[in-house]
Amino acid sequence: MAWNIGANDVANAMGTSVGSRALSLKRAVFLAACLEFSGAFFIGSDVSKTIQNGIIEPTVFVGEPMVFILGMMGALLATGVLLQLASYYGLPVSTTHAIVGSVLGFGVCLGGVQAVYWGELGWIIASWILSPVLSGLISFAIFSLIQTKILYALDPFRATQKWAPYFVFLCLSIVTLALVYNGLNLSLSFFSYSLPLALLVGAAAFLSSRFLIQKQLEPHLANMAFQDLRKGEQEEISDVRNREEAHVGVEKIFISLQILSACLVAFAHGANDVANAIGPVSAVLNAIQTNTILECTVVPLWLLAFGGCGIVLGLATWGWRVIETIGKKITELTPTRGFSAEFGAATTILFASKAGLPISTTHALIGAVLGVGMVRGLKTLNLQIIQEIAISWIVTIPLCALLSIGAFYLLKFCLL
Repeated sequence: MAWNIGANDVANAMGTSVGSRALSLKRAVFLAACLEFSGAFFIGSDVSKTIQNGIIEPTVFVGEPMVFILGMMGALLATGVLLQLASYYGLPVSTTHAIVGSVLGFGVCLGGVQAVYWGELGWIIASWILSPVLSGLISFAIFSLIQTKILYALDPFRATQKWAPYFVFLCLSIVTLALVYNGLNLSLSFFSYSLPLALLVGAAAFLSSRFLIQKQLEPHLANMAFQDLRKGEQEEISDVRNREEAHVGVEKIFISLQILSACLVAFAHGANDVANAIGPVSAVLNAIQTNTILECTVVPLWLLAFGGCGIVLGLATWGWRVIETIGKKITELTPTRGFSAEFGAATTILFASKAGLPISTTHALIGAVLGVGMVRGLKTLNLQIIQEIAISWIVTIPLCALLSIGAFYLLKFCLL
């Protein structure tokens, strides 16, 4: 299951960077491996608890722990098979939809409708609707800001020098806040410690990036100064060729920012989606060790590490298939567009992870890419591939529910 999450869902982190050519496929795989593992290991436990205890009522199976064990194993098996097929054909399905559908399927089949936490399930389904909308809105706003303040500025290079450090500040502040606020096994209060520390790290990143971006822009700024001497300081850069060259230079600067935002998405994805693999496993292990079903269990660190390793292996072997779909087939991406999409998706995913909501990172990223595309108009979107992805999302839950029930009875026949 973890292998298939890496093969299918890690494209959410690196697809846009590969599509915009900010990263080569090999570098994308290496960066994603490091950040996915870190997110899974350090803050992956919150969503894991929701997957194992927040969808179905474990106490319904107190008298039949083996039924519960085989049900969770069947859910993993069914989801893994579906993801295997989806990854082979390059379809970015939602692994969260798949595992929730599988757990829900066996829970209703064996425990009845009373076995389901319908209130919690309602929140999860609502988050699936809200996450692409929220990430799309954030990405739309970020790219609109970049377009207005930088790409359409009279001097795009100086505008980049002014505005880009603020984006770096936001990225580093958000990831630091996710780490230190109820992460790393710390219990730091939000306003007294976590938020000030995140702002401090963001401020340091702001100052450092300002210096580095200035160094990168020096050749361009020197060239612009030379042009000012020739044309007069008050003359606007109206020549189309100079405008296009300036945009190319700005996009090169944003390559570094997009790599940063891609790392942010990878970290966020590991934090949220590792639960899809290890949540059921943690529930099974606790049932075996205690010979009963507990409502509240602790996810061991070694299991988080185990899930993180599985994700990395899947990414390294089959991740390129879905990366091509997200990075190249939905809309044309550049580093500025890719950064906007990744920032919107990562912010949404990290917020959901801290809230313990197993949202679809695929939904969040696709919504973010669509948000960026909408800035340029509907004609820039590949509506056919979007339709194919939407259909795959719709059929995932009922299909996984049926496969999970079938897998349960197969395991029961073979093992009992």
